Amino acid sequence: MDLNILGRLIVFLGLGLVVLGGVLMLFARVPVLKNLGHLPGDIRYESGSLSCFFPIVSMIIISILLSVGLNLLLRLLNR
Repeated sequence: MDLNILGRLIVFLGLGLVVLGGVLMLFARVPVLKNLGHLPGDIRYESGSLSCFFPIVSMIIISILLSVGLNLLLRLLNR
């Protein structure tokens, strides 16, 4: 692989991470999204020094929102 191509790839990946970090920082300010991970149905198990967390309901809600959003976006782009 040419070093020029590898350098561009690393720069674009870095820019992508910066954009993703900015989006996550914006999502942290939305009050509705702060409750994700603390919904009824999210399983939290603690026993002594062992703790496990399974955000089942939160992941279902995120999956539904992403599916609806991507379907709407694809329908708008196909016109």
